[in-house]
Amino acid sequence: MTTSQPILNVTQTAPSLPAPDQDAIMAAIATIRQKLSPILIDLTPEERKGLAKLGDKSHAFLKKAVDVATQNPGVIPASHSVDDVRNSANLFQTMAGIRLALQQLYQQVHDTTTKLGSDAYAVARAIYAGTKGPVAGPHLATAADNLGKRFGRKAKAAAAQPTSPGNVPAAPSAAPPANPPVTTAPHA
Repeated sequence: MTTSQPILNVTQTAPSLPAPDQDAIMAAIATIRQKLSPILIDLTPEERKGLAKLGDKSHAFLKKAVDVATQNPGVIPASHSVDDVRNSANLFQTMAGIRLALQQLYQQVHDTTTKLGSDAYAVARAIYAGTKGPVAGPHLATAADNLGKRFGRKAKAAAAQPTSPGNVPAAPSAAPPANPPVTTAPHA
């Protein structure tokens, strides 16, 4: 889906994720975490800074070093074995693949969440505009005031006070005024 295609428009029902599916997704995440728990670690920001980051060239270097160690076990430090080096490199490759899959999924979840939020916010702004319209009537004035607090606006009565020589308004603040809400519904 491209960003020009709305997930939600005025004429369709909002998508949903049924509770059993939500539970299954959270269970799958818990299973992933449980399966990885023997090797997962948490690093502090300082620890992360001190570690080498492997890019594509370093991946190739690592593979070649494993090949060299396999063919020449004498070059390996005494604290390691050929199997240790091979297992470490293989686990790194496995985790790099898992990380890539999770990053792609995360980006899709993030993009979907962002788009859903934007679409829902557009509908909420249209509802807010409806509470202020001429057909809304006085019974929606409280709702309009409550929704209007999001935009930090002052009540119209306070803004409509006439100024006279004895009633000079305060100097405008340095902060720019809040942008007015968009009141149009999203395009299909």
